[in-house]
Parts: sequence; C-alpha cells; structure tokens
Amino acid sequence: MKATFARRTLATAITGVTTAALAMTALNAQAATEVTLGHTLSDSSHYSVGADAFKETLERLSDGEFIVNEHPSGSLGGERAMIEGLQIGTVDVVITSTGPLGNFVPETYVLDLPFLFEDYGQARCVLDGEVGQDLLAKMGEHELVGLAWSENGFRHLTNSQREVNSPEDAKGLKVRTMENQVHQEAFRQLGASPTPMAFPELFTALQQGTVDGQENPITVIVATNFWEVQDHLSLTGHVYSPAAVLGSPILLDGLSEEQREWFNEAARASAEATREEVSRLEEEGIELLREKGMTVKTDVDTAPFQQAVEPAYEIYTEQYGSEMLDRIRASSC
Repeated sequence: MKATFARRTLATAITGVTTAALAMTALNAQAATEVTLGHTLSDSSHYSVGADAFKETLERLSDGEFIVNEHPSGSLGGERAMIEGLQIGTVDVVITSTGPLGNFVPETYVLDLPFLFEDYGQARCVLDGEVGQDLLAKMGEHELVGLAWSENGFRHLTNSQREVNSPEDAKGLKVRTMENQVHQEAFRQLGASPTPMAFPELFTALQQGTVDGQENPITVIVATNFWEVQDHLSLTGHVYSPAAVLGSPILLDGLSEEQREWFNEAARASAEATREEVSRLEEEGIELLREKGMTVKTDVDTAPFQQAVEPAYEIYTEQYGSEMLDRIRASSC
C-alpha cells in the first residue's frame, strides 16, 4: 500500500513537472514575436544569404524572443510595395536595392549616379562611413528605419539583340530599368529606351520580348537565370548598386534599447554575409554565364559611356543640390 502510494505520488509529481514544463514552453512560444522579412530574389541568392544571417543572429541574440520568417522571390510584392509595407507595418524587415528607395528618401538618389564609385573598396568605405550613416539616419524622416547598407554589386547591361561595346550599340534598345529617375535619365542619354518595371515582372517581360534587355549586377543575373532569356552581357559597371536593410518603425520604435541593438547587429551580420557572397559570385559568376551560353564582353571601354551619361549629374544637382555628391567626392576613401 505504501509503495503504491509512493508510486502515485511520484507519478503525480512527474506529471506536475511535465505539465509545468509544457506550459512554460507554450508560454515562451506564445511570447515569441514573428518578424516578416521580404526580398525580391530567390532563396538561393545573395539576398537570401543575408536573410539567413539576419535570422540566425537575431534569433540567437534574442534567445528565441524573435522568430524571423523569410519571404523571398517577391512573394510580398515588388521592392516599392514592400517599402510601403514597412511604412504601414505589414512588413517588418526588407532587403532592397536602392532603385525605388529614392522615391521615398530622395537623398539616396546620389548613390544611383553612374560611375560614382571606382571600385568595391571605395563604395563600401563611403557607405560604412559618415556619409552612409547619415543617409541611413535620413530614412527616419520618411517613416523607415535604415539598419545597414548591404550590397548588390556593380551593374552591367544584358540584352537579347546584339553585343554592346559602345554607347552607339545601346541606341534603340528597350532596357528595363528600376523605378528610379536617375537610372532612367542615364539610359536616355545613351539613346536607349528605359522601361521601368517592378523586378518580379522582368523575367517574363524579357521572355516575351516586351523589353530587349536589363541591367543588374552579376549576382542578380546569376540568381535569376537571365541566361535563359538574354544572349549578351557587357561588363559596363555603369552603376554601383548597394542594397539596404530596412526596418518598420511600427515594430522597431516599440522595442527596448537592447532589442533594437539586436536588430542592428542582425542587419550588420546580414550585410557582411551578403558582401562576402557578392565577392564570391563576382569571381565565379562570369564563367558560369559563359558556360550557360551568354556572350560576355569584358573589355568594355567605359570612357565613352561616362561621357554620354554626364548630363545625369547635372539633372541630379539641379533638383537635389550637390552637397551629398560633394561629400562623397571629398571622401578620403
């Protein structure tokens, strides 16, 4: 009788502990905040590498208080739509190119000027320095939180019609550009017909011949399998394309200082991982594109291109002034 009672008592105790543990687990799960992270590229892209780093870092630092759900391939819409989602709180974090960002934060248009940066070292130095941090801070004036500068790489021109070795070769080409007036003006100066459209629509537009070509970094060309619908690649390097890790003020403004720093650190980890992937793809991507059948023009004389797009600078400074451009040019990077 005593043994039976003891077993029942032990069983009751174990049951109580198990129930308490399950209740605590359920409470912790219930307390976790889900973070929606969106971008327009595939889940094998450099953006996704950055998203993975963001997720791992935030979940580790917060000990599971925040759970990150990645939504790749434009499943939440194009970049402009996702940035709008940040402002109204339907999206929490977005990794985006700067293409549509100038429509929200005009100061960032300066980064889209053609041939602004000579190489990756200079571009990264400027963005990680005072100029880049000031631009991130400006986003707070437009219902966005600038967390970190990430990367796409230098943009190059592809098309389905002919090799492009000079501005003359670009004349008449219908080229998809980002929804960005600086980019559009640069291609108008080349004699091309710039056609802005959201990125998720681009592959089909190329496939159907709605546009002849597009311009993107090697990272994006590889990630999106553009070799299937484009025959020619010219390494014009006409624009350095950063990416931005942005947050929603609706989520972030309600966090504690410690929680906010978790997001900052996760964004920095995301940017670092993305840049490493960009560097890798820059080395390996061109050969891959050749293997896939693209004709790659590597020795493009960029001087005529620079001369042709110079009016884009005048249009920019007339509308936005020259202060930020002067600061970049005066940088010690």
